[in-house]
Amino acid sequence: QVQLVESGGGSVQAGGSLRLSCVVSGYIYSRNCMGWFRQAPGKEREGVATIHSDSFTTYRYSVAGRFTISKDSAKNVLYLQMNSLKPEDTAMYYCAYDREATCSSFGYWGQGTQVTVSS
Repeated sequence: QVQLVESGGGSVQAGGSLRLSCVVSGYIYSRNCMGWFRQAPGKEREGVATIHSDSFTTYRYSVAGRFTISKDSAKNVLYLQMNSLKPEDTAMYYCAYDREATCSSFGYWGQGTQVTVSS
């Protein structure tokens, strides 16, 4: 069983930065994909960024250039560095794991960490 635990959320002013962390435990396939997603109140969940085990990354257009996804494979920790935060980035952020390595079949999710950006 794979478990994911996020941390690092909080409240910041617009223009500020936060770094989210996600500790992954359990059996992790060497070939995989991991990602960050977010959901704001009253809105659908949306993908923010993904990183494949081969280090290929993708970003949502609205965060490209501001957010950076990375991982420490030795420690099984996923990160999301968020800079130049905007009020529209306010949401619950979730990390997820895709053992199929397609970056579209995320079957394991964390409980989420809240990010609030004030103007």
